[in-house]
Amino acid sequence: MGNGHYFGDGLTYLNPSDLKGRLIAIEGTDGVGRSTHIEMLQEWLEVQGYGVLTTGWTRSSLMSKTIEVAKQGNILDRWSFSLLYATDFADRLEHQIIPALRSGFVVLADRYIYTALARDVVRSGDPTWIRNVFGFAIVPDLICYLRIDVDTLALRVIESKGMNFWESGMDLKLGADLYESFKKYQSLLIEEFDRMAEEFHFEVVDARKPPDEIQEALRAKIEPVLKTGRLTQPSTGQPAKASSAS
Repeated sequence: MGNGHYFGDGLTYLNPSDLKGRLIAIEGTDGVGRSTHIEMLQEWLEVQGYGVLTTGWTRSSLMSKTIEVAKQGNILDRWSFSLLYATDFADRLEHQIIPALRSGFVVLADRYIYTALARDVVRSGDPTWIRNVFGFAIVPDLICYLRIDVDTLALRVIESKGMNFWESGMDLKLGADLYESFKKYQSLLIEEFDRMAEEFHFEVVDARKPPDEIQEALRAKIEPVLKTGRLTQPSTGQPAKASSAS
């Protein structure tokens, strides 16, 4: 890998510098279009001869069904919510991401730990605990952030899949209905993503543009990483762990 860093304390048995592949995270809030663009990126990379693994939230064989069942009750507290997703991520890191990187694959992550950080901070206001939880994560070679404003996002979600309890942050009681709560919750998430974009050196892509322009921008940011290992210097977030300021 180009960065060879862990987000926190890391895994004692693995030096990430020994991994030959590239880890590329596509971040952004709910309904912004990450999955669609990752499918297009996978095809583009495979045509060039790269081995590609795609991975994303709740796709681990260990935790996917558990998380689905747990969310159906709409009663998860902040701790359970975050720990379920951390377990899902840990399982995928161990059994999908690390083996693929060891084999020289390009790993496309549909969300990475930054989504978990944003969600937990919005619910708690304190980044320290959740950053320690995800200290075993490998820092990606590139983080592309699909940025969108909340009004455009709300319209896009309504026109596609609709809004649900968790994507609307209904557990936080931010509004009287799904729509009002969705806009308030997603605004808070976008605010946190914007803040992390500076701290962790996200490459920001305007997700309001037409899909072909977004895809072109993503490819332009990914190409240099495939050749050199990374686009920017890694930021693990370590300095911020010493403070509880959001």
